[in-house]
Amino acid sequence: MKFLKKTLKFIIIFLVVIVGLLYVTDTDYLLKAVRTIYLNGHTTAFLEDYKYFDNQKIEASDNPKPWPNHKDYNSAEVTQRLKNANKDWGTIAYVIIKNDSIWFEEYYDGFNEDSKSNSFSMAKSYVSGLMGKAIEEGYIKSLEQPVCDFLPNFCEGEALKMTVGDLSSMASGTNWDERYYSPFSITTRAYFDDDLAKVSNGLKVVKTPGTAFKYASGDTQMLAMVIEKATGKKLYNYFEESFWKPLGSENDVLWQVDSEEHDLVKAYCCIAGNAKDFARYGKLFKDYGKWNGNQLLDSSFVVKSITPRFTESPEYGYGWWLKDVNGKNFKMMRGHLGQYVIVQPEDNVIIVRLGHQKSPDAGIGQFTKDITLYIEEAYKMLGL
Repeated sequence: MKFLKKTLKFIIIFLVVIVGLLYVTDTDYLLKAVRTIYLNGHTTAFLEDYKYFDNQKIEASDNPKPWPNHKDYNSAEVTQRLKNANKDWGTIAYVIIKNDSIWFEEYYDGFNEDSKSNSFSMAKSYVSGLMGKAIEEGYIKSLEQPVCDFLPNFCEGEALKMTVGDLSSMASGTNWDERYYSPFSITTRAYFDDDLAKVSNGLKVVKTPGTAFKYASGDTQMLAMVIEKATGKKLYNYFEESFWKPLGSENDVLWQVDSEEHDLVKAYCCIAGNAKDFARYGKLFKDYGKWNGNQLLDSSFVVKSITPRFTESPEYGYGWWLKDVNGKNFKMMRGHLGQYVIVQPEDNVIIVRLGHQKSPDAGIGQFTKDITLYIEEAYKMLGL
């Protein structure tokens, strides 16, 4: 009994010391990481982790517009290759939209058409669009306006050269380290820290901004802070009024925030929504900013968004991924674990895939093989 008491006492003291060290070293965000991720049986952020964070609700449209079903709705047989991929990589939603009608849809693993799941980095495309909207409405002068005009921590040295457009095109030149599985990376800190502005303002510009693409979630987070400063509006409210409601969204969504106290959205990720509502933004860009006859976003900005900024990095424009598959150019919203809204304007096709993981050839900022598979199998089913 004495041995057990001594052991228990030692464990308690050890834990107290560890927790104390985390607070002293400003790494106490790891406690939240353990509680929300590891104790729920995961090793990284997961589709329904929004339930364990603070969120702000973005309301559905006052005049929701359901997608119409195509005359050939769900008449195609799923290819065996796609069946295997859906099973192996934990697909929860696979939707094909042809000529603005639902041509095919299936849901898996207990999810349905209204189920919420984490968008992850697909949110970056929304934030970039909000920048375009802010420029259009005169809150921001242009893509060339200095970030320093909004964020005073970036007003010295090379940081003075950083523009709003550099943030949208992932060319800030900061020291952001995009590592998802390291508990000590700034990416992990940003996901669990309760003060995202503090994290973002601590970044340093180490390379000349505007000269090269480097995938960095911190760029989008800074862009959100710029937009909030420029508009005087919370980003989730600006998103609701600019896109979510005007696009006729049928469901409320939740956007994770760092904490109730600081109330800053995790702009680089974390909108909990569903496949068919996410697809609406794909349609908006497919149609060059027009929705039901209304120009919600300037067409020239859409063209710039889906055009590579840097010749050396043809895979990225402003907030959108670009990939050639079998001679066709596809525009994409992409998120961690394989969340995709894939658009092919010339064929009037939108493909949405949501799921628990992507193919195992994953790499930071690299296209994984599953993307090509989801496109090729959709086109086989469509007969295109």
